[in-house]
Order: sequence, then structure tokens, then C-alpha cells
Amino acid sequence: MRILHLLDHGLPLHSGYTFRTRAILKAMQARGWQVAAVTGARQGKSATEFETIDGIDFWRTAPPPRRPSPWSEWREVRAHAARAAQAIAAFRPDILHAHSPVLTALAGLELRRRFGVPLVYEIRAFWEDARVGNGEGREGSPRYRLTRALESYAVRRADAVAVICEGLRGDLVARGVSPEQIIVSPNGVDLALFGAPPPPDMALAAELGLAGAETIGFIGSFYDYEGLDDLIAAMPALVAARPRARLLLVGGGPMEGALRAQAEASPAAGAIRFVGRVPHAEVERYYALIDVLAYPRKKMRLTDLVTPLKPLEAMAQRRLVAASDVGGHRELIEQGVTGTLFPPGDPATMAAALAALLGDRAGWEARRAAGRKSVENERNWAVNVGRYAPIYQKLSDRRDRMRAWTGSFAANA
Repeated sequence: MRILHLLDHGLPLHSGYTFRTRAILKAMQARGWQVAAVTGARQGKSATEFETIDGIDFWRTAPPPRRPSPWSEWREVRAHAARAAQAIAAFRPDILHAHSPVLTALAGLELRRRFGVPLVYEIRAFWEDARVGNGEGREGSPRYRLTRALESYAVRRADAVAVICEGLRGDLVARGVSPEQIIVSPNGVDLALFGAPPPPDMALAAELGLAGAETIGFIGSFYDYEGLDDLIAAMPALVAARPRARLLLVGGGPMEGALRAQAEASPAAGAIRFVGRVPHAEVERYYALIDVLAYPRKKMRLTDLVTPLKPLEAMAQRRLVAASDVGGHRELIEQGVTGTLFPPGDPATMAAALAALLGDRAGWEARRAAGRKSVENERNWAVNVGRYAPIYQKLSDRRDRMRAWTGSFAANA
């Protein structure tokens, strides 16, 4: 089986998107499938048109000159399709597998029409909702409605659709997409990357004023939908209940300035630490200082429909997890067993839940073990990638039958 993946971006860039992509492609290689990828214009300028990274072949799309929207996006689709056509000629795939956003699916549909290669479209989040969550759009705006319409157009024309969670599947079914057309390929982790967690770096803990602390932490991008303002607002009550509680925030993003200002004005300012962005190779040092990873996402379409990756990675590393009770988290976390769930947008209740978790140290090891086991059994990429196999085989067999039929027809015409 030869699968050509169409990506918005990929390695060597670092993001949740690229890490999921790497895990999928490496797990496919481990099954004996041959894979390659074509990144889109949003990868940016590359030093070479083709390169191999971590054993994966990447064709790069040169970004076209920028134009006003939507002409710029259309030029990106055309450029991506043109570069992928060259990859198809060289790689000769059995399946095209386009990963959201919808621009990659539109390129895939053009290639499907030209070459007759079946197209699987995988949706990790609806682009229109992701833009709202990132503060770049407004729900119900003309652009939002257009993007949603394009998504529905692509889904109805793809040969099969994969989604990362039940929330996305339910939304597509509500739009009239046949459930038989959709497979769920949930977020997972490559357990080979997560061995025994390293011991805390006590010198780093002392440097950050966290020696002897009960540390709540968040490591990631500071978007509004992550709800970090609610976590900061919870700190005065949490410190009142647990005087050694501290908050460690590692990362950056659009909300960083506002969050720093909020923390400085907080009565618990002395208990809040901002580290900024750190090199990927250094992230593990900060994870090792954190007792509880907190994910206080706000309630909105994006967070109700989409499952995040970071809580799974935390559980794979045997970390304690506390998160807001939104749909995306409920698919990953079992309350009181693999993690703690608290109502979204409620700093007082969040503080009480975190205080209770910090006070239940005797139960920590059982919860860590349960979280790791759930990832091993249900969210391991070595298992998850097998969900693609039936649909790949079905589409590949159908294509072979069509070739045989058209060849027979031509011979007897």
C-alpha cells in the first residue's frame, strides 16, 4: 500500500499538527506501508524542493505571491495540487490522504479528478471554528459560512472521511454525511517517545522558586480558548487553600501580554511564573517540575468538538491531568479515574478541584497508572493507525476493479 499525504505543513516545523502527522506516518511505515507527503504553501520557503526527514520523504510547495483573500487561498490550492501532481508521477500512490484544513482537501479533489486516485480527507478541526478559537474570525460571519460550506463540499466529494473524535463525526452526520463514510481515527501518542519520566531538575526548580512547591502547569500556546485567564483567576483561592501552590506557564502566543498583565495584578502574583517559549529539547525539564498539568479550555464549538493532544501526552508520561469539562476533554479523561474534570469558565470551582487533587497525594500513583494504561490500550498510534486499513483496502480494491472494467471495455469496444 502506497499512501501520499497532503499536508498544510510538516517537519521540521514543530506543532501539534506536525507531531500527529509524524506519528501517523511512522506508524504506517511500521505496518509496512510506503508513505510520502506533500506540504502546502503555508510550510513557507524551503531550501530544497524535496527532502527526507526522520525517514519520511517530503515534497515542498513553493509559496505563490500573496494576494487578497480569497484569491490567495485559491493560488495556494493550485500550487499545492501542481506540486502534488509531480509527487504522484514519482511515487505512484494507491491512496491520497489529505489532512485538514479544507485547502488541502480541495487540492486533493483536483488530483482525484485528474489521476483517479481515491481521496481520504482527514479533519482534525473545522477551520472556521479554529479561526474563531484563535481570535481570527467570528462565528456566523460571511467568511465563517463560506469556509463551512467549502468543508461540506469537500466532505461530500471525498471517497472517505476520517475525523479525530466523535464530536466531529457527530457534526458531519448532522450535516447529512452518511455515517458509513466516516471513520474515527482518534488522537494518539507514540509510546516509544515516552519512557520513564526524568527526575525533577532541582537546580531549575530553585531557579524558578519552585523548590518544595505544589506546581500546577501549562505548556503550550497561549490562545484565548485555552482558558489560561481562568486558571490565573483561580490562583488566589488555590493559594489560600494550598499555600505552597504555584502556577508555571511555559510557552507564548496571542494572549501572553494580557495574561502577564492579569498575573501581575493578581493577589497571587508571587505564585505565578512565566517562562516564555523554550526549545523543544528543553520542554521535558519543565514537565518534570509539574505535579498537575492543567487544561482549562473555555466552552465553545472548537473545544466541544475537538480532542486535544497534550492531555494524552501528559498521561503517557504518567502525569496528573486536570481539565475543563468540555466535550473534547470528556472523550479523553474519565473523571476521578484518569484525571479531574471541572466546570469551564468557573475559577472558584477550578481552584477547589485543584486543591482537592493536590490534597489527595495518596491517590496520585493509582491515577497516573490509570492514565498511562488508558493511553496504551486506546490511544496508542501503533493500534490507532490500523483503523485506516479497512477503508484504504476498500478504496484500493475499488480502484483496481474500475481499472479492470475500463480496460475490458476498451479492449472490446
